[in-house]
Amino acid sequence: MNAFKALRVHQKDKSTEARIEQVTVAELSAGEVVIKVHYSSLNYKDALAVTGKGRIMRRMPCVAGIDLSGVVAESADPAYKAGDEVLVTGCDIGELHDGGLAEYARVAASAVVPLPRGLSLKEAMQLGTAGFTAALALRRMLENHQAPEMGPIAVTGPSGGVGSVALSLFRRAGFRTAAITGKPEAARDYLLALGADEIVDRNTLDLGKRPMESGRWGGAVDNVGGETLTYLTRTVNPWGNIGCIGLAQSHELNTTVMPLILRGVSLLGIHSVQMPRAWRLEVWQQLAGPWKPQHLDRIAPREITLEEVPAACAGIVAGKLTGRSVVRLA
Repeated sequence: MNAFKALRVHQKDKSTEARIEQVTVAELSAGEVVIKVHYSSLNYKDALAVTGKGRIMRRMPCVAGIDLSGVVAESADPAYKAGDEVLVTGCDIGELHDGGLAEYARVAASAVVPLPRGLSLKEAMQLGTAGFTAALALRRMLENHQAPEMGPIAVTGPSGGVGSVALSLFRRAGFRTAAITGKPEAARDYLLALGADEIVDRNTLDLGKRPMESGRWGGAVDNVGGETLTYLTRTVNPWGNIGCIGLAQSHELNTTVMPLILRGVSLLGIHSVQMPRAWRLEVWQQLAGPWKPQHLDRIAPREITLEEVPAACAGIVAGKLTGRSVVRLA
């Protein structure tokens, strides 16, 4: 197989450098399945890795990209054959193993998911890790008895990838939703189109100081952490769940156990990188079927090239992009 293009991140003194290079399959990390990548996508984690703003990669050089969809080119595992349409999200690609921002990828067979009927290769990456993570939050909250009558679901970071999909997913599942955002006017039309019933200016929130404040939310999907997550623990109604996903604001959480033991609030950690394979397959089947968002072209309005990835990653880190970017590689 001839050399192909890949976006690799290198250690450079105490910083990192991302550059597009010609590589071969033999240079990629080990795996049983070689995939001709058709699409990848950009997540906040990818943006941190490519810009060097976060220590995401655990070995370098490493091909970036925690998502990919494409067609099997070669397989040493009998479960897959040349021509099969597949996707991969998480499973340490783009972090410990070479990832999806390349024209070819080599991955472990255990990481590969057959493309579910109901999704195209592009749609799979319009969702990507962001959509998968939002769906995992919905799954875990429903398993823990979250119900629409408990009140609206607050979604923080709603104009980002996870938040955008979460608004659509929870609305489709019968919940009212509230988008808590720092840019209420700029993102208003976008958030309403995705299913937000209410838009809340984050800057107007009284975050409170007591261990518990008056209940306002039935539950929450939190992408930011920090004092916003603390606020949510204080204001979720009895027996509500908070899906804890991100730390865009801060990795710290300063709260008390009182909402947990006096209101029965549950803080559910959402980890989409490593998980039981049966869960992964089930969530993707749901995303291809009853949970498939109705507004994927709004959620992922941009299709870009590999050469455009560094600029797009800078925009994500700076908070200048709304929705998701899909990277076309074939």
